Amino acid sequence: MHNSVLPPKQHEASQPQAGQQGGMRNPIEEEQIPFVDSDHEDDCGGDGRPTAAINSSSQASYDDDTMTESQEDLARAYIHRNTGSTLAERRMQEKLTVSIDTKTYESNLVEEAKDEPTELKSIDERSRGLRRNSISLPSLNVNELDALRLEQEEFTIPVILTEDASSTSSLSEGTTVTPVTPVTPGKVKPMLHFNDESSSDEEDRRQTKYLFRTKRRTSIAPLPALRLNDKEMMSNDFDTHSVMSNQASITSVNSLASLLKEKMQNVPAIIRKKKRETKDYKLRVFVGMLFLIIVFLVGYAYVMYNQKLLNKSYFENIKFHKKTRDFRLLDGKGADLLTGVLGTGFSIEQPYNCLPENLKTDGSVCYEWTSKARLYMNLAKSPGPEIKCYSFQWETLQDGLQPTDCFDIAEERGYWYGGGMTKVAEYVLGKESFPASPFVTGDKNVNQWGNALKRYFLNSRGVAIQVDEKTPLYVSINSYSGRRLCLHGRNDKFAFVNNQTAFPQLKYTVCSGPDMKSLHNGLMQKSLWDGLTEKDNDVIKSLLREPIWQIPASKQEDLTETAIYNYTDSIIALGYLRLGHVLVNEFWQRNIGDFRLDSDRFPSLDETVNILHRRGFRVSFTIQPFISTESSNFQEAVSKKLLIYERESERSIPALTRYKSTTSAGVLDVTNNATIPWLAEKLKTISETVEIDSYFVDFGTAFNIPRYYQCAQTLVNPDEYKNYFMERFEGTLSIFGVSSAVSVPRPPAFLSLPPMNSSWEGLKSIIPTMLSYGITGFPFIMPGPVGGDFVLPTQKLKHMYSYYSLDLPPLPDKELYIRWLQLATFLPVLRFTHLPSEYRDDAVTSIAKELAEIRLRVLPLLERFSSVAMDEGLPIIRPLWMLDSTDVNCFPIVDEFSIGDGMIVAPVLGQGETVREVYLPQGVWKDGIDESLRKGSRWIHNYHVPQNKVAYFTKMPDNTRF
Repeated sequence: MHNSVLPPKQHEASQPQAGQQGGMRNPIEEEQIPFVDSDHEDDCGGDGRPTAAINSSSQASYDDDTMTESQEDLARAYIHRNTGSTLAERRMQEKLTVSIDTKTYESNLVEEAKDEPTELKSIDERSRGLRRNSISLPSLNVNELDALRLEQEEFTIPVILTEDASSTSSLSEGTTVTPVTPVTPGKVKPMLHFNDESSSDEEDRRQTKYLFRTKRRTSIAPLPALRLNDKEMMSNDFDTHSVMSNQASITSVNSLASLLKEKMQNVPAIIRKKKRETKDYKLRVFVGMLFLIIVFLVGYAYVMYNQKLLNKSYFENIKFHKKTRDFRLLDGKGADLLTGVLGTGFSIEQPYNCLPENLKTDGSVCYEWTSKARLYMNLAKSPGPEIKCYSFQWETLQDGLQPTDCFDIAEERGYWYGGGMTKVAEYVLGKESFPASPFVTGDKNVNQWGNALKRYFLNSRGVAIQVDEKTPLYVSINSYSGRRLCLHGRNDKFAFVNNQTAFPQLKYTVCSGPDMKSLHNGLMQKSLWDGLTEKDNDVIKSLLREPIWQIPASKQEDLTETAIYNYTDSIIALGYLRLGHVLVNEFWQRNIGDFRLDSDRFPSLDETVNILHRRGFRVSFTIQPFISTESSNFQEAVSKKLLIYERESERSIPALTRYKSTTSAGVLDVTNNATIPWLAEKLKTISETVEIDSYFVDFGTAFNIPRYYQCAQTLVNPDEYKNYFMERFEGTLSIFGVSSAVSVPRPPAFLSLPPMNSSWEGLKSIIPTMLSYGITGFPFIMPGPVGGDFVLPTQKLKHMYSYYSLDLPPLPDKELYIRWLQLATFLPVLRFTHLPSEYRDDAVTSIAKELAEIRLRVLPLLERFSSVAMDEGLPIIRPLWMLDSTDVNCFPIVDEFSIGDGMIVAPVLGQGETVREVYLPQGVWKDGIDESLRKGSRWIHNYHVPQNKVAYFTKMPDNTRF
């Protein structure tokens, strides 16, 4: 029986003799050494077939049909390996078993080399290397095996293997050999028989399921790592029976592979299943998260792509979102200079490109919000190579829509200046808030804006906005959507009643430059010398060098020829102030608009004026375009249609208004070509009677124009009246001052500050007003008289139409007068109503004399920078940031100013104060009080300023050493 057992490779060699079933047995020529990691069940070749390892000496001792225990175990392992193993298990066993042969197993070594591309070792080297790592394990003895067979007698059967000629060849191909298991007595040991009877794989597995020894004690030690051909393998690399139960394993006594499998089999299947489920759960979570991330990224990319299409760049530095209408002006580095929202009065919707017939020929970009409005954007003419300007224009297409563009004015967006003085005397815009108000001149004690305006707003980050003169402009600050400066295009029934278009429009220009100072210098009106005569230049110098003496008179009876004579005598008696211009207010007439002297109060004014001229005074009269209804000229003006008429009255009904103390008056229509010669003739008659040197024109404000006005030529707004007047009388009258303006008056005319309340609050408002007017483009400014123009009773504010209805103030408080005089000493024009001698105080006189000496030292600076103002349009009185536009400390300062860039003045403006904070920009400065040198770019804290002193600092050369 044992002669039929052949090694797998010998089956192949014996195929030619397959027909002789009982033929001669081939000698066994090779030795198969079990791999160190395998049990006897793994004693197979590389192709999965059993390796009997039978030599010739052992064959003679097995002539009978009985087997030893080793043969029994080998047979059982053979049956299990070829009947119960899956393809994956066989492949894994092939990895764990090394077949060593020279000829017969050569093909198996080739297959093994394919799976594991490592260098094959010789038989001796591999045998020695593998056997050194083998581990011998204890096995069950014969008695224990007999006890096991007795317990499972009904299931234990001998196994007889049969094979035919074809089966021998199939073994080499790796096919399964089916055993035939006849029932035998339990005492008889099974023998190996080979026949060609077979049963199904399922039946074989069931029969061999219980052919095991008792379960080996489970070890809790971790599985070792094995090495095959110098390659390390972890336990999970050769675990091929993890899904089998412990009872289904066939192990050998000396097999390490059996031990490794049992270590894995001892783990409960449910735990291992949970582990697999956990891994599946984590994978599902990962895939889900990855899917959500992909969806988010795709959606985000889609949104950003559409935003990029909408948020388009225009002219390199303009970013405009067509749907939300968000606006951004960028600098050269891509940082925001100006941000805001355009068209805030419209609903948010997608615009469309304008139709060809609505496009402009200048290349403007045009968008239309259907049946609502159109927006035109284009490049504008720039005043310099470093300045870029862009134009924006809204055209509404239906009634009720008001184009509104708002820009952020929060402190992080820089400081905003310009426009004009507001009701709260704001120099830096944005600190206060007020609703949309018409941008026209007014009395800032009653109306929102002061007596001088310009449609120009400047930002400390180097951005400026200039609004077109024909735009019906309303302005609001911090009243819509947070801290914003909003420009509104809005028609109304007074300021912008003469609609320039069917529906409101808003047109403006935005310019940007390298810094605020460079931008401001580039946008200012350059030369003011055009048409200036030598006489005009003399008037400018005389106003700088000599004071203006305003005759104090709040009523007609207060202004007489004697009052003028006595006042000039008091001026001469001072002895330390120069003689200058004697200003006579409008009460030189009996009625406003008579344009002739009141003979009762001025019987011989011509002689008095001659005396004043001989003493060195210049005489100036105040004129105005108003004619009282009580004047004899009113009837003549009505008959000749020289007045402004009521709207829709076909110029038959004159429009009336209130002016100063006159409760009813008409206004000359300077747009009428017949009005200018008429007024010029009246003034010429006065000059023939009295030698008048110059005139001060009191225009009033826009609110002094009749509410329902109509002129011969349509005005854009009431303030345009001033421009017409100055243009028409430019070469006819010598005008040295105006009370109100919306454009730079032609020199030598100075713009007068609005009348100031005789109080500490009035004193504090002078510097912000001077700075604001200087920034907006008025270089020559004339302050009011020292001590104030009037005393304002706050309880009557709501009922006051004009400040002129109030009397002149009595003699101001001494301390207030001294501090006011100290400030006025450094301003371009020194103006008096109350003389220092009226206090009859030696201290006041001493201070006035000292200030007169300081004035002489200031005059060269005033004259020098007045020439600069004529050339470049820059103001004489400047904010500190014009000395250093990069010093952020200079931006908010409102209680200091500079004369050009040569002197800084820091007066005391609070009652009872003798200490203040002073900031000096970069450079070296000489203290005017103690003549010490001080370094700039720093604060001087607790700077002591006595009542008889004023703080001022003269700029020294940069190379000055301490």
